[in-house]
Amino acid sequence: MNKSILITGCSSGLGLALTNFYLNNKYKVYGISRSRPDIKNKNFYFKDFNLSKIDKIKEELSSFIYDIKNLNTVYLNAGMLGEIKEMTNLGIDEIKEVLDLNVFANKEILDILTKTKVKNIIALSSGASQKGSKGWGAYSLSKSSLNMLINLYAKEMTNVKLLAVAPGVIETPMTDYIRYEVNDNIFTSAKILKDGDIQKPDIAAKRVHSVIEKIEKFESGSFIDVRNI
Repeated sequence: MNKSILITGCSSGLGLALTNFYLNNKYKVYGISRSRPDIKNKNFYFKDFNLSKIDKIKEELSSFIYDIKNLNTVYLNAGMLGEIKEMTNLGIDEIKEVLDLNVFANKEILDILTKTKVKNIIALSSGASQKGSKGWGAYSLSKSSLNMLINLYAKEMTNVKLLAVAPGVIETPMTDYIRYEVNDNIFTSAKILKDGDIQKPDIAAKRVHSVIEKIEKFESGSFIDVRNI
């Protein structure tokens, strides 16, 4: 029986690259996102859902997830950056919008997954969870909270390997916004991104998968940066 993979945020960026990577390697892939990617493959199963609707997640997604046979790995990939701005100009509602998708939606999905036989859960984190860069307030708060969320669930889901994984900088609409629309005289991290190396999504997908290949090396609940392995 083919192994199955579940990926949230599968319609673009790293999520789409992971979807194509696993389909090309003969896995069954179950994807969740607001819009369906242009994939025509009999092993791709799609659920149209906006994960920002956190109060509807268990109602809408439980049966979809419970029906997955031989679930090997889940990628909690869906997320958002929010606007790059100084903390003093960042409203509570703006922070909450990012936290809802990047943290609380994943908490709801993890609750569903506690009732499955999934082997590995990878939450896509960021180096921003470790380093507070000016302007990244809501995103950094959300990703550091995601790391701790994974650490806490690892204490309860003792038969599952859970990791928070930073994939490095990837060429996506999110990083394009930072590189081309953010004032790098005010927010120096934008200049760093402009001048630094950036991965294509398909390369990043292979690097993230490499974590699965050596997953026994890592302690469940830990944070891993693929650039350091």
